[in-house]
Amino acid sequence: VQLVESGGGLVQPGGSLRLSCAASGFTFSSYAMSWYRQAPGKERELVAAIYSNAGSTNYASSVKGRFTISRDNARNTVYLQMNNLKPEDTAVYYCKRFGNPNYWGQGTQVTISS
Repeated sequence: VQLVESGGGLVQPGGSLRLSCAASGFTFSSYAMSWYRQAPGKERELVAAIYSNAGSTNYASSVKGRFTISRDNARNTVYLQMNNLKPEDTAVYYCKRFGNPNYWGQGTQVTISS
């Protein structure tokens, strides 16, 4: 199993980024996928999740209305579209596959600063 995140970077407040997580080594369409983030000195937290049928999603209250999680089962990829970014969104963002066991990507840094 391999999860490879991309798309992080430095963006000004109010800007947008789209993160991608390319998955391999398992039947992608059968698993729920998620994005977590960890800011310096804080615990890792769930940002958004999308279930295997792609019809159900779940968001942290802090990002609801600004972030959108989606998946492309043909490309084995899960995305996180992040709009109206705020400095408090600064963190390392991780892709996670739910399951037994869970699998994590290596993370991608997102920095929101003027």
